[in-house]
Amino acid sequence: MARIARWTALAAAALLVAGCSGSSGGGEDESKDDGRPPAAAASDTTGLPASLTSQKLDWNSCEATASGSTPGDDWRCATLKVPLDWSKPAGETIGLALIRSESSGSPEKRIGSLLFNFGGPGGSGVDYLPPYGPTFSALNERYDLVSWDPRGVAASEGVRCRENKEIQTAESVDTTPDTSAEETAFLQDAADFGKGCQESAGKLMGHVSTTDTARDMDLMRHVLGDQKMHYFGISYGTELGGVYAHLFPKNVGRLLLDAVVDPSAGIVGHAKNQARGFQRALEDYLKSTGEDPEEGSQKIADLLKRIDSEPLSTASGRDLTQQLALTGIIYPLYSKSSWPALTSALAAAEDGDGTELLAQADSYNDRDASGRYGTTTHSQRVISCLDAKERPTPEEARKLLPEFRKISPVFGDSMGWDTAGWCHDWPVAGQRETPEVSAPGAEPVLVVGNTGDPATPYEGARKMADELGKGVGVQLTWKGEGHGAYGSGSDCVDSTVNDYLLDGTVPEDGKVCE
Repeated sequence: MARIARWTALAAAALLVAGCSGSSGGGEDESKDDGRPPAAAASDTTGLPASLTSQKLDWNSCEATASGSTPGDDWRCATLKVPLDWSKPAGETIGLALIRSESSGSPEKRIGSLLFNFGGPGGSGVDYLPPYGPTFSALNERYDLVSWDPRGVAASEGVRCRENKEIQTAESVDTTPDTSAEETAFLQDAADFGKGCQESAGKLMGHVSTTDTARDMDLMRHVLGDQKMHYFGISYGTELGGVYAHLFPKNVGRLLLDAVVDPSAGIVGHAKNQARGFQRALEDYLKSTGEDPEEGSQKIADLLKRIDSEPLSTASGRDLTQQLALTGIIYPLYSKSSWPALTSALAAAEDGDGTELLAQADSYNDRDASGRYGTTTHSQRVISCLDAKERPTPEEARKLLPEFRKISPVFGDSMGWDTAGWCHDWPVAGQRETPEVSAPGAEPVLVVGNTGDPATPYEGARKMADELGKGVGVQLTWKGEGHGAYGSGSDCVDSTVNDYLLDGTVPEDGKVCE
């Protein structure tokens, strides 16, 4: 079962796949004469063993993945050792895959490292960052651009809960069950997925939380030689940034949070937020086509009901199920530039051809032409179910359905049922109700909200700014469409963010970019 909406940023982008050399030997150590301060110059890491704090990263050429893609000569990869269990920092370690592009400007103007997390949870920073190097070129002049695969993700002890054939088979499971038999199959599929994750992750299963990753980040900051954490978090990366600020407020430098996850919401709250956000984006899309939003939404809801009863055929021979159709509708809503593709796909589906919607769903589910699936959704579920203590029952989900349907006639049913199915019968208990992001004493954190964001609705930005605390959370609003604001076409947003990250200029709280 794939979650109908995840927080992953840059969802509509084609990614260049990059690997990372995990060895500490072989190849020249390109960091020896780079002019950077030694890690010992970074701020306090009392209580951690020297085997962690005195690490020297061995930056080498990045290895190609199975697809043959490499990030190019400007990028170098290394491996950082972190504790498997942060309560036992001198114990067993795991390796985190890092990637870096050194600052392109003069050394005297270099600020430090700028860490990126692109969301998910479960997104691979090693894969995501290089394709967006041109987007961040202005920042690269004064920062080393750095990202990583968080624990449990891709090259950093990545989790695979199912094989490709099992994933495709599970796509036929009805995620909006109408009968007791369909509900039993839905819940059994969820339980089976959790068991597969446990078999794959082993003892790592209980150590991939957002808090674990935030602690990894501070060790990363120290080993990179930075006194302060400079950070660019997108989507789920905003939650991670907020948790970091709470744990290490004195180490906060310039933190930019874009496409903000509501820190006050639990599993049910997030599902409602996303149902509301995607419905809002769908209505904006329908208005752009000249169609009445209410009538257009009902037309799509009726189409999905027909597909639920009788899946559509496709050119590939695979059936387009209701779940795949819904995913195929959601994917183009991440970016306004994809709206024409949604128009074409919906028209074809009304004519009985599910090929185009299936192609959109496959892109979202990271399925290639040979039938291989990526593991982002596997890592996402392992991380989010460890984070979240809330475990709604099927009975509770059924009671919530009328409210979800009122929020969205198109997405409500699926997102309502998802509250019960996502972490059903999960092998490990969740850690907290909601993330703690208060950061008294931290430097100002810039929080960017987009009024048309479907996956992380705009209201979450204000809540994040408020919970960070007075004088810490500073909100910037963009009246735009799509998931995320920076690099999306607003000179106002881009210049405000660049002024903050490059010069430390903090805008007035509440500034609006039209």
